[in-house]
Amino acid sequence: MTKEKILEALSNVQEPDLGKDLVTLNMVKDIEIDGNNVSFTIVLTTPACPLKDMMKTASENAIKLLVNKNAVITVNFTANTSTKRTDPGTVLPKVKNIIAVVSGKGGVGKSTVAANLALALGQGGAKVGLMDADIYGPSVPIMFGVRGERPMMIDVGAEKAMIAPLERYGIKLISIGLLVDEKSAVVWRGPMASSAIRQFITDVYWDELDYLVVDMPPGTGDIHLTLMQTVPVTGAVIVTTPQDVALADAKKGIAMFGQAQLNVPIIGLVENMSYFIPPTGGTELPENKYYIFGKDGGKRLADEYDIPFLGQIPIVQGIREGGDIGVPVMMGDDEITKKAFFDFANTVVRSVAMRNANINAEKVAVTV
Repeated sequence: MTKEKILEALSNVQEPDLGKDLVTLNMVKDIEIDGNNVSFTIVLTTPACPLKDMMKTASENAIKLLVNKNAVITVNFTANTSTKRTDPGTVLPKVKNIIAVVSGKGGVGKSTVAANLALALGQGGAKVGLMDADIYGPSVPIMFGVRGERPMMIDVGAEKAMIAPLERYGIKLISIGLLVDEKSAVVWRGPMASSAIRQFITDVYWDELDYLVVDMPPGTGDIHLTLMQTVPVTGAVIVTTPQDVALADAKKGIAMFGQAQLNVPIIGLVENMSYFIPPTGGTELPENKYYIFGKDGGKRLADEYDIPFLGQIPIVQGIREGGDIGVPVMMGDDEITKKAFFDFANTVVRSVAMRNANINAEKVAVTV
């Protein structure tokens, strides 16, 4: 076995989303050969890559078939998260991807989706932050169990102090709910709320992040415009529920990002509260689903606007209970709901990686 033969074999292994082989994409490094033993590292476009097992198996098969059937193969993984940022980097300079989670109306579970998306990305190995940009109705402190905690100021050099985000479950967090008493109403006009969001961007020390998930307020307004015009947002995830009244408002969110001045691509649409599974039905009767808000409304809307459909999240009691006690469902033991969020997060990261590589991401949309 030689390094050249190993590379020649791996040139037959494609990165499933990017459509090119691992060697052409410079994803193979550190090849070591010792007799029948060979090891190498595949550099992923994201630590949370859901396809690495597929690439591992394909690489092993290629080497055994084309180089040495008795090879003992060790495939290691590392990641260099891709980014499409071309701005000067004056804001959030070490953040590679910024994902805005938005909804046309309140009550569709946008904050639950944002929180568990961040956790799913983090559990995949990525460095993740969560910015609660819902100034008037912050949910993150309750959902992550950090009510009453206050962020500290830290010295970051050059005689400059910045706010250190709190950290919970491996996710960096900031929210207006961590800075004001939760019993106090935030009665601010638009410019004041927009100023707070700018501070979350410029005065918080996020440091290095693969993904910054931003939980946006419902609707379309000042805060949305401020964020989109201040930072290079990678893309937006639209959250809706299946019923017509929610879908009508989701269309406004889609239309907002479709306006030329925002220039923010839509990563896709996720349908929350898609169906109800009885407490015992999830394990004994996994197909025992009740579509209490209607069926496939989000999928039809995604098809209508020709945007990727990112998945369906069920409505279960554990999501509500976990959010109320500060233990999000991704940190619980509801395997069915965790899988739904993992599948959703995997589709998001694949879509982001493809967009960063200037490849049409619509093919990663899930089918129901």
